[in-house]
Amino acid sequence: MSTAFTDISKLYIDGGWHAPEAGTEPVINPATEEILAHAPVASPQQVELAIAAAREAFDHGPWPKMSMAERADMIEKMARALRARQGRIAELIVAEVGCAAGVTQLMQVDNPLRLLEAAIGHARRDRPERLPIDITPNPFVPDGPRSIGGTTVVCEPIGVVSAITGYNFPFLLNLAKIGPALLAGCALVLKPSPFTPFSALLFGEVADEIGLPPGVVNIVTGGIEEGRLLCTDERIDMVTFTGSEGVGAQIMGQAAPTLKKIHLELGGKSALIVREDADVERAAAMAATLISINAGQGCAIPTRFLVHESLRPAFAATAAAVAAQISIGNPADPSIRMGPLIRESQRSKVEHFIGLGQSAGATLVCGGGRPDGLDKGYFTEVTLFDDVTNDMAIAQEEIFGPVGCIIGFSTDEEAIRIANESRYGLNGAVETADAAKGYEMALQIRAGSVSLNGGTGTMSDAPIGGYKRSGIGREYGPGWLREYQHEKSIFYPIGR
Repeated sequence: MSTAFTDISKLYIDGGWHAPEAGTEPVINPATEEILAHAPVASPQQVELAIAAAREAFDHGPWPKMSMAERADMIEKMARALRARQGRIAELIVAEVGCAAGVTQLMQVDNPLRLLEAAIGHARRDRPERLPIDITPNPFVPDGPRSIGGTTVVCEPIGVVSAITGYNFPFLLNLAKIGPALLAGCALVLKPSPFTPFSALLFGEVADEIGLPPGVVNIVTGGIEEGRLLCTDERIDMVTFTGSEGVGAQIMGQAAPTLKKIHLELGGKSALIVREDADVERAAAMAATLISINAGQGCAIPTRFLVHESLRPAFAATAAAVAAQISIGNPADPSIRMGPLIRESQRSKVEHFIGLGQSAGATLVCGGGRPDGLDKGYFTEVTLFDDVTNDMAIAQEEIFGPVGCIIGFSTDEEAIRIANESRYGLNGAVETADAAKGYEMALQIRAGSVSLNGGTGTMSDAPIGGYKRSGIGREYGPGWLREYQHEKSIFYPIGR
């Protein structure tokens, strides 16, 4: 019996299913190393066809001309159709990504759908902005009657969007492109990671079911060449990408000659500051748990633990004890809390950085190897280093695995300085008994979001994005659609 949605064997272009011209390639279950299914692979010509379909849908189709309410009605149908598939989508992600089943349903499926439903609500409340009335001298008759007029600011879709997404939270990442782009009135070409293609192809099935106009959503697969086409073709107005810093920089370079709008959600090396007055056991348990989520494959996961020197020994001991209790194995087993990394290449990268940490003189508190008894699958242990300095590679580079490093500090000012000494600025966190002081520190952290004492657990109304090399633009919240829109000011006289 096949896993949900892995029987999709064609590409979704211009409202129809197209046999792949570049054949198929195997998609591997990272927990078993077995072939999950063979996914269709688009040729460059099929990517061109998808771009042409999106261009036609935007320039001549009904979608961008519909009212916001009409588009919201359609995307609400999409949300309901996805809700009906929620269990099957979770099943797919467990097999395709290797994310533990206990985490998958909430973080990988339900939360993305709640974000989409919130976006629909924000879209329904969207209105043109009417600016204050202006009274100005008539430049052509300076001594005559003055002019009186007003301005209305309207928002219009930016055009054709290409979306390129990563493998770690594929349903979330794909939905985070499709939802706002379509609500804004754009047409879209989506290219997912080759590791997780079925989490994107399932949207073709949904588009058919709800009657989305042809060409509004197109889903293609492929590798570097296909991605390059989506970043360079002059018919594309905007590129939105979620993935690594290095690929984000390449995309900016490829898009520059045609001056496309770029939206990037990139890497992170987020800092969790544990002040002297914090509950050290709570903070340490949270730290160990966070780096185990999706085997540490999350750009916003805090991996630098800045701990007051007086708490550092207790923090390290508690975090190691909690890490030892995190069960590792096949993510389909409900008792398992951490699954594998996505591929052997990623595990090799993680092991490379663990070696660098040891060579640099950091103390290995726990982990550092592969779990016993798991001969198949790309598994690694939850790993924690102490005696880390912020200039070490393990403190500066995004490892994208379950590896954390403990860095000591003596003053709040030192903690803020260390937190900000990073080329990234995606997320941050502060643990303290003095919430007011924690809030003041959060204001000083150069990152797109900061959680104080665990945060609220929701981001339906909060803009999320990066500072520095963690990205450009924001996702979620009331302004999400604006990333996919132009603002137009219409000036008009009053009284004639």
